Amino acid sequence: MAPKNPRIIALFDVDGTLTAARKTATAEMLARLQKLRQSITIGVVGGSDLVKQKEQLGEDGQARGRDGASGQSGEPLAASILLTCCCCCCASLQNLKSQYTNAQINRLVNYILRYVADLDIPVKRGTFLEFRMGMINVSPIGRNCSQEERDEFEKYDHIHKIRETFVEKLRAEFPEYNLTFSIGGQISFDVFPTVRIAVTVSIVLTSATDENDSVVLRVQGWDKTFCLRYLDPKDYDEIHFFGDKTHKGGNDYEIYTSERTIGHSVKNPEETIQILDQLFP
Repeated sequence: MAPKNPRIIALFDVDGTLTAARKTATAEMLARLQKLRQSITIGVVGGSDLVKQKEQLGEDGQARGRDGASGQSGEPLAASILLTCCCCCCASLQNLKSQYTNAQINRLVNYILRYVADLDIPVKRGTFLEFRMGMINVSPIGRNCSQEERDEFEKYDHIHKIRETFVEKLRAEFPEYNLTFSIGGQISFDVFPTVRIAVTVSIVLTSATDENDSVVLRVQGWDKTFCLRYLDPKDYDEIHFFGDKTHKGGNDYEIYTSERTIGHSVKNPEETIQILDQLFP
């Protein structure tokens, strides 16, 4: 069923906005999104790949209706609401190597590891640095931490600005590298070249679940604002964005502050629902 006001679209970050970090959406959230899509167009703009986003929004069957039921057409609720502009950067490590010499990469890696070694925080676990698709992910506590340790670090970081300070040190130490830093999630931040290179993204432009409705496009850029290039101003009167990492350096900042969006900063999924109830009762 087409929304009543298709010229209004609401875009949502996932972790911290629609779901608790790394968790699946609650039945309450899925029901609220189901109601919302009857009024306006909705979409998800996340840093994870499409499979992970569908998993968090319940397509695996873990997060369905309040009574365990599926959506009206029989599929899981998430499958019936998912309209995704997935902004994961599917560039390879080769892109980092094409931008920097091995000596430059080694210098950056060594600095990060030394900084972590000297960092005085309550808990450290393994995997402090991880090469990903076209970027380096840095975690001061280490990605091997438990969920409980992850939650505690997030609180500690909020007070002591561990990641924010780390980023500022890197920015000051490597100005010639022309790096971009994006703080997201609970425990880490991404480091990648500011140079604009082509990345492949999947953009689902309907609420259907048929794979034929998906298209793969080549776009330029790294942050979430590139999805706006595929939302024609002629088609939309209002573009709302909801995210929790909207501060400068957060991975929602660029799209939150874009002149094309109406930004809504939230602290958790519960606040997302509260704002939706006010804007789209």
